[in-house]
Amino acid sequence: MNTTNYTVRSMTRPEIDVCIEWAAAEGWNPGLHDADAFYAADPEGFLLGSLNGEPIACISAVRYGETFGFIGFYIVAPAYREQGYGLKLWHVAMQRLHGRLIGLDGVVAQQNNYRKSGFEFAYNNIRYQGVANPLASFDAGIVDLASVSELELNDFDSAMFPAPRRAFLSSWISRPGTVAKAVIKDDVLQGYGVIRPCRAGYKIGPLFARNAQVAQSLYDALVSQVEKGAQVQLDIPQMNAQALALVKRNNMLPVFETARMYTGPAPQLPIQNIFGVTSFELG
Repeated sequence: MNTTNYTVRSMTRPEIDVCIEWAAAEGWNPGLHDADAFYAADPEGFLLGSLNGEPIACISAVRYGETFGFIGFYIVAPAYREQGYGLKLWHVAMQRLHGRLIGLDGVVAQQNNYRKSGFEFAYNNIRYQGVANPLASFDAGIVDLASVSELELNDFDSAMFPAPRRAFLSSWISRPGTVAKAVIKDDVLQGYGVIRPCRAGYKIGPLFARNAQVAQSLYDALVSQVEKGAQVQLDIPQMNAQALALVKRNNMLPVFETARMYTGPAPQLPIQNIFGVTSFELG
């Protein structure tokens, strides 16, 4: 490794587009407008490794609140792999999140390498894929998420995620082409879900619901916003039996798997209410 001419620094917003392209080349199927929301989460949290001024590696080390961080977007250009460039970038990312509980969704085969950095396995997340079969009608309690107050939305979301993420969430639900729905019953938010256009088809995430019926109502409402037969992906915690039932009920099949890992005890999240992970890149 030529360390003399290898530098690591935070990306500018336009540079995140380059890493989105790398993610697409890896087959990660990023959303068409993810970059703005990712940047909003932590403008200094995306790191770029450059050799002789040429970008060759990237990673995200996003800070949420005061105590949590998430690592993702860990990509080294194929020609520069296994030469130490990625490892140096990894160390900078870990240092940026030092003192926080850190999470990641890693390729299952890399679990042992992550353990060397202090990560422990919590559970698997599995990507399921199916096709949209829009319904003519669905739950009358469905509303546009925009009609829910920001305070109520963030309170609900914070119960499902290890830390507040107001800036990210505000951007995530308002990207072009994104549709966000909620279920309100007795003036109380029961769940919300988001579907966004991706390089191939659409992804649902997050999908948070107080019970399986609410989750199915949200799923129906979201897929009813896209064309019949379109590819739809949903990433679920494997340990949520009701989420497994939902994807099977909707004829979705597993296509990819990650290991959710943390550097300390896993956050006490209501996994039974998490029917869809927001993203593997940012948690």
